[in-house]
Amino acid sequence: MQKAKKRIVVKVGSSSLAAIQGGCDQEKMSRLVDAIHQLQALGHEIILVSSGAVASGFGKLGYQQRPRTLVAKQAAAAIGQSLLMQRYAELFAAYGCTIAQILLTRSDFSDRDRYQHAFQTLSLLLAKKIIPVINENDTVSVAELTFGDNDMLGALVAGLIHADLYVILTDTDGLYDKDPRKHPDAKRIGFLAEITSEVEGLAGDASQLGTGGMRSKLIAAKTAQHVGIPCFIGTLGGANSLVDVLAGTGSGTYVGSLDGLAVPPSLPTRKQWIALHSPVQGQIFVDAGAADAILNKRRSLLMPGIKAVEGSFRQGDVVEVYQNDQLIGRGVTRYDAAHLQNALIPLKRTKVNGAVIHRDQWTAVKTGEPAGNR
Repeated sequence: MQKAKKRIVVKVGSSSLAAIQGGCDQEKMSRLVDAIHQLQALGHEIILVSSGAVASGFGKLGYQQRPRTLVAKQAAAAIGQSLLMQRYAELFAAYGCTIAQILLTRSDFSDRDRYQHAFQTLSLLLAKKIIPVINENDTVSVAELTFGDNDMLGALVAGLIHADLYVILTDTDGLYDKDPRKHPDAKRIGFLAEITSEVEGLAGDASQLGTGGMRSKLIAAKTAQHVGIPCFIGTLGGANSLVDVLAGTGSGTYVGSLDGLAVPPSLPTRKQWIALHSPVQGQIFVDAGAADAILNKRRSLLMPGIKAVEGSFRQGDVVEVYQNDQLIGRGVTRYDAAHLQNALIPLKRTKVNGAVIHRDQWTAVKTGEPAGNR
């Protein structure tokens, strides 16, 4: 039985918002706000992840098109973000809605305390029926600490707040079996149970006004599905278009069914942090028996199954676990590296009591699943 109230993350890209000559397209923004209001009027909780800061600001710097250098993009974002939020505030105010600006960086997710605080802040805003409008903090982000694009940011936010659906709005009505711009007989794929490497191969390049493309949207959808959230990739139509998406009749491609049949159970917040955000401090190599126990029998990792230890991690750090050369998961270690290494030396055999990684602090990783931060 479906819940009457849904929590929905809506991500809109620059190509769906910005005018070709720069700045925000007022009509496009109005249609988006109208559609979001229709969902909120039905009692649903909405989080908007909005691109468009750089696209909105580069014209004020005298550029004719989106700049390429990092400093120019950051300057454009500094100008454009305030313009973007001002327009959103005006449009939502017409419906009596209050919005809240939240700018995030990768480090807000990788730091466990900040990750928890972000969850608490978003939860309070939603409880007060305020719409969070989220964007990456482009002005201060550096290449090593970015999300890559807002498609991935939206997927991670959806996981953080345990959304029921992640909606990626773009200028293409879903994924096609071939490039529709070159092949008139191309057919849209209405549903994907999962995203394989073959499916990713169908994706094209980035759009003119944004940093992402269909490939980045598929990767983001795969990340959302990994943490138990179905996804929709498609276009925004009229005021009821998001209501149609929720009803399963949207103009685009669904990844995982809305009834949850093709989506794994939602990962708890602590396990999402371990799987997707935690800095990895070392590696533990286990034998086949240990791998079977933790992957298939829901057991904790015990010392007898450990073959080798690498890195200089401390108690409470997140480590990767390998069987041979295959990454099988990540977990929070209860012992530091030196202690475990000494336990492997026959003449020392330092005592290790209980689990090295408890099953409640463990997440499995399948081949092709998103990797955590290294």
